[in-house]
Amino acid sequence: MATVTVTDESFDKDVLQAERPVLVDFWAEWCGPCKQIAPALEQISEELGAQVTVAKLNIEESPTTPSRYGVRGIPTMMLFKGGQMASMKVGAMPKQKILEWLNEAGVAA
Repeated sequence: MATVTVTDESFDKDVLQAERPVLVDFWAEWCGPCKQIAPALEQISEELGAQVTVAKLNIEESPTTPSRYGVRGIPTMMLFKGGQMASMKVGAMPKQKILEWLNEAGVAA
């Protein structure tokens, strides 16, 4: 399953009301580290599509949601479970570290 795009308008329905955990990547087109982790997030989405939805939110096109959750630097990844933010990581990291973080947060690989 490929990553999904979420916006300020779709965030409540696509993330907060989702039946399974959602990993939201807050990113922007001009952000180098964001582009660096994009392929890893695509792979994770393909590999763990049954356990977690990987969503991308462009902070320039949808500025309300990042400010609501206090996003100050990008890339910021937040894991939402049952409508609540369960865990957060800021900065680029390799795929293995993202998988370890997800595992620690209860999303089994």
